[in-house]
Amino acid sequence: MNTKGALQLLKAKGYKYTGQRESMIHCIYDEKRYVTAKEVFGVMQKDYPNLSFDTIYRNLSLFEDLGILESTEFEGERLFRFAGSDDHHQHHIICIKCRNTIPIEGCPMNNIFNVPDGFEITGHKFEIYGYCKDCA
Repeated sequence: MNTKGALQLLKAKGYKYTGQRESMIHCIYDEKRYVTAKEVFGVMQKDYPNLSFDTIYRNLSLFEDLGILESTEFEGERLFRFAGSDDHHQHHIICIKCRNTIPIEGCPMNNIFNVPDGFEITGHKFEIYGYCKDCA
């Protein structure tokens, strides 16, 4: 998905198209890493000084619910990044210093065996944390 697709999805789902939402989507898309709500708030305040942190967080949650963003939790804080492809999910290697993300090809779930009888897997998440070559 790209920014145009994200904005079209918002409209198709009946949500208002606003300059703030467009700016948030572009802000996160331009970062090729996970970002915090505080970071988005800091960037957005430059153009929208009366914008509240609650508005940022509500929109981030909405974008996640719509599949525009994905999130993870790291050191007790929720982080957001632009979602990968529309047709498949991705897993990532995440630098714990700069939060740059590198997609992992394939899915580790393909190698999961011994799922207990009667257990239906409905979703999963797989992330590897460490230091990228620039931060090591």
